Amino acid sequence: MKKIAILKYIFLCLLVSQSFFAQTAKFKKGKYNFVVAQDGSGDYKTVQEAFNAVTKLKSERTVIFVKSGTYKEVITLEADKNNVTLIGEDMDKVILTFDNYSSKINPVTNKGYGTGGSSSCFIIGADFYAKNITFENSSGAVGQALAISIQGDKAVFKNCKFSGFQDTMYGADGRQYFKDCYIEGSTDFIFGSSTAFFDNCKLYTKGGSAITAASTKEYINFGYVFNNCKITGTGSRITTLGRPWRPYAAVAFLNTEMSDAIKPAGWDNWRKVENEATARYSEYNSSGTGASPTERVKWMKNLTADQAKLYTVENVFKTTYANPPVIDNWNPNKVINLYK
Repeated sequence: MKKIAILKYIFLCLLVSQSFFAQTAKFKKGKYNFVVAQDGSGDYKTVQEAFNAVTKLKSERTVIFVKSGTYKEVITLEADKNNVTLIGEDMDKVILTFDNYSSKINPVTNKGYGTGGSSSCFIIGADFYAKNITFENSSGAVGQALAISIQGDKAVFKNCKFSGFQDTMYGADGRQYFKDCYIEGSTDFIFGSSTAFFDNCKLYTKGGSAITAASTKEYINFGYVFNNCKITGTGSRITTLGRPWRPYAAVAFLNTEMSDAIKPAGWDNWRKVENEATARYSEYNSSGTGASPTERVKWMKNLTADQAKLYTVENVFKTTYANPPVIDNWNPNKVINLYK
């Protein structure tokens, strides 16, 4: 009986080992091109090393899996590294972080990094997709300090977290889609000129002038679109929804629940009355104690039901950021559906 039990145990061990090695082989060679792991169990120990290994101007997607860990490094995906997918093991356990900020001295130039140079992560290549990743600037409340700078067109983020204080997230001319994401910061923590759609996202404000500081180009129909989102914060009446970094800033909140962190006026003109004539600020079906429809500034717009129907993912992203815009009917859900 004892001999039979030992044989059964050995047999079970063999089955488990075979299953493990089969899954590992599939994990590394089938589903992903590269695996990043700090403990050396992957192809690379840093995300930047994996980005460096991506073939330039590749038409097929390069898929990178990142194992849990805090990766303290300034990360740059160059312009000629397109169609890159970055998938984390767990959003709360895969943290891409650094602690540069605007006035911090860059040892290379002996000058401050500036706002644009302070980012922990620079996404310049087009058609980037990230899932289950935290992008962080860990410098704290020290002024402008970006967690991510998105400069490539057609960037998609699913179940990602963006953490910082002032100027957490920057988007340049181009299109970005955020699905089921969490974004936190203080003053202007979502800023830039991009057309960005925030779908079912959570925004957490730590106070400051405004959540958004858009600089949408005049010829662009849609700037920031927040749909089915939720806003909370550290206190009551500590911020507005937006202030125009440049004239013609466009921001719309639809079907969004707002806590009392939002000031009743809702919007700010950045101390320039002339911005009230150009800023394209609107709301539809706002709810919660921060909605305050009767106390909003007079120069924002309440969308009708028919106008709100125009704010769909398909319609917002159907044209490029070129001048004049070109119809290409970009659909970010196509890349999301590849990695469910």
